[in-house]
Amino acid sequence: MRFAPVLAAAALVSVAPAFADGHALHNDAQHGDAMHSDNALAAAIASDIRADDMARDQYRHPAETLKFFQVEPDMKIGEYAPGGGWYTRILAPYVGKEGEYVALWYNLDEVPFPEDAKTRIAARSAGFADEVAAWTGMEDGNFSSMLTNEASDEDAGTFDRIMIFRSLHGLSNWNMIDSELKAMRDLLKDDGMLGIVQHRAADDADHTYSTGPRGYVSQDAVINLAEFYGFELVGMSDINANPNDTADHEVGVWYLPPSFSGTEDTDTQERAARLAIGESDRMTLLFRKK
Repeated sequence: MRFAPVLAAAALVSVAPAFADGHALHNDAQHGDAMHSDNALAAAIASDIRADDMARDQYRHPAETLKFFQVEPDMKIGEYAPGGGWYTRILAPYVGKEGEYVALWYNLDEVPFPEDAKTRIAARSAGFADEVAAWTGMEDGNFSSMLTNEASDEDAGTFDRIMIFRSLHGLSNWNMIDSELKAMRDLLKDDGMLGIVQHRAADDADHTYSTGPRGYVSQDAVINLAEFYGFELVGMSDINANPNDTADHEVGVWYLPPSFSGTEDTDTQERAARLAIGESDRMTLLFRKK
């Protein structure tokens, strides 16, 4: 199923915890948990294993994003299509002691790739937990990896959070929205949540630009699709917004850093101009399984 144009924006639902009066001890415990979570996240983000990753923190805002997604260190979390492991090197040490990190990869029965590419993806998934252990130095960490079509009945309903970082456009281009969002919903607990960060198409972008082929997707379409597949919107944020990005580049999102598509290393002026824009404008959305 591909993204379709959407005429009406979904309403934002605000969810805030309510605390009864006279529960000072309970609130103290919650405050302590929050401090523990903040300290553990700060330590993961500041870790030396991220030395080559930190330059992009200014664009990806990992601390703010993961707090918005309400990720806690004792949760079982899934990271969909972790790629080179930029977020993995934060998430795995953050939850790998008290919770569990699971890398989720494409359903190879659905992805329209040649067989050699499918073989490489299957091999990457099979060896990814060992990669994570090597990155983090946590040989006894709670790390695993699986293809979405490998999920068993025992996996169903066990995930607290699943996150999709900048890869929904690929699922749209490959006609995989249906299989993957269904799989993610099945994996999440009844109160589990789905966090999405995605390159955001301009509000007036036409269908050919806002459905994924250039990396940008309509925010309204993402919200409506998630709702169609059994999720309710609980929050949206401009943590990862970039008003300098016009989101209308001929070559798509890859015009901007870090790709600088169409330039050479010697094109210093052009690269400087694109760097001044920064990375893409991104939506940041949080949904709860209905």
